Amino acid sequence: MFSTRAGHRILLLAVLVTGFISILYIASFAQPPPPVPVRTGKDSSTAKNNGPLLSGHAIAPKLGNETVKAELGRAAWKVLHTTFARFPEKPTDDEKEALRSYVHLFQRLYPCGECAEHFSTVLEKYPPQVSSRSAAAMWGCMVHNIVNKRLHKPEFNCENIGDAYDCGVVRRARVLGACCRCFGELPR
Repeated sequence: MFSTRAGHRILLLAVLVTGFISILYIASFAQPPPPVPVRTGKDSSTAKNNGPLLSGHAIAPKLGNETVKAELGRAAWKVLHTTFARFPEKPTDDEKEALRSYVHLFQRLYPCGECAEHFSTVLEKYPPQVSSRSAAAMWGCMVHNIVNKRLHKPEFNCENIGDAYDCGVVRRARVLGACCRCFGELPR
């Protein structure tokens, strides 16, 4: 009686092992999953389809410290104006979309939530101008003045935008030759 039970167990175990090996063998012939596409960053059409990504609400909470808020604002405008001053005069479609996306993401990720919400309304009314370096720089100055007006600060003369962000580099164009020494000379 003992040997019959042991024989049944061995037979059951052999059937299970054979079934498991058969399943593995059959599964080895199945098609592998398709590869995941790699984004190269050169396809500007994908950025245009990121509407919610670029136009969603501000992410950061309210920033209550007025001193920190003012310091952050000055630094942010310096980064933005320097970015516009370094933008190509004849940008490709990809470069245009990159700057447009950058401005919208800058607004969404800005560390001062209420500032980001206010800037969102400015962007809705005055979308970024990215057709050239001069268009981007003049747009940046214009929206900076809109923010200054809201904050009861003096407006900036946009004709002098190049002087304000000139850190010693010889300028090729009056309005937009500005850049900081730390970034080097503008491309020729």
